[in-house]
Order: sequence, then C-alpha cells, then structure tokens
Amino acid sequence: MKIAIFGASGRVGQQVLQKAIEDGHEVRALVRRPQDHLAEGKVELVYGDAKKEKDVYETIKGCDVVFSGLNTDKSDTLSVAIPYMIKAMEKENISRIVTIGTAGILDSRNENGKFRFQTNESKRKSTFAAEEHAKAFRYLEKSNHDWTIVCPTYLPDGEEEGNIRFEQNHLPEGGRKITVGDTAQFAYEELLKNRFNQSRVGICY
Repeated sequence: MKIAIFGASGRVGQQVLQKAIEDGHEVRALVRRPQDHLAEGKVELVYGDAKKEKDVYETIKGCDVVFSGLNTDKSDTLSVAIPYMIKAMEKENISRIVTIGTAGILDSRNENGKFRFQTNESKRKSTFAAEEHAKAFRYLEKSNHDWTIVCPTYLPDGEEEGNIRFEQNHLPEGGRKITVGDTAQFAYEELLKNRFNQSRVGICY
C-alpha cells in the first residue's frame, strides 16, 4: 500500500511514518525542507507547502490512503490544507483518510450540540487550535470520504504504554492524557483497519 503523509516531521507523524516503513508500505511525505531524520531513501519526499494546492496534489497523487498529522502551529495551515486534500483525493479516487485532531472537537457530554472546547469541559484558555481542528472536521464531514479523526487529550511525549481507552465522538470519562507513542499506534492501526469510519474518536488512558 502507498501512504501519503502530511505532518511527517511532527511528533505523531514521524512515528506513523516509521511504522509504515517497518511494515513495508510505500510512503510519500510532504515536507518544507530536507529532513535527514525521515528515513532517507525509504521515503519519497515532496518538498513544498501544505497550503499550496499543487503540492498537496503532488503528495497524494498515486497513493492509496492519506494520513495527516498536521497541527495548527498558530496558523491556518490545517484549515487550508484539508480542502486541498479532499479535492485531490476525489481527483485520484482515494477514499481513506485519517487525521489527528484534538479532544476539544469531540462532543460535549453536558451541553448538546457543542464541542468540548466550547464548554467548561476544556481547560484550555485559547481556542484557536480547536477552532482550526473544528473547521477541518466540518470539511471532512461534508465529504464522501472514509475519514476518521483521532482526537487525543493532553499529549505528552512518550512511548507506547497500551491500555488505550477510546470512544466514538466523545472523550472517555476521566481521560487525562495519552502519549505520542500510543496516539501514533492507534492512528496507524485505524488507517489500516477503518474501525471508526466517518467519525471522530476520543483516545486517552
């Protein structure tokens, strides 16, 4: 299988990329500049910008599935790139995409019709990142693709610990954190298994 990866130099993206290589999949990744740590020779690199439609298309062209670990990074990269991905996938007849979101865009348990970040369930003072992820969710929701948004809560660096709790469209009760390692493992498995089609899924310990 050939996997297009966005955000391959990020914390989760790097680990998803490594898992794909170890399993023998072909990988094409969009990066802004040469990345020595991205298994040179084992990854087809596209140098460009996720905010440019032609670069997004070049990354997706000829692939079978798409993974995005793009973060907001205090910019609108995510909300600009996702529509380009959807358009490129339609052109290439690709159905499956898995992205990394945030627990803030899961449904509130206490206030119907609201995201967690819109209620006191979220402790973050700034809502910019969550708003960007919410825009990405809405774009995917309106598409006909087989999408899944993996939504971790607090995301410290760390290896896989296992015992991941997950729930469709909600954060499991009492969830406080989940490591980057386990988030990458969950997202990678979801890319292959498609258990939560057209859904957000909250993950934590």
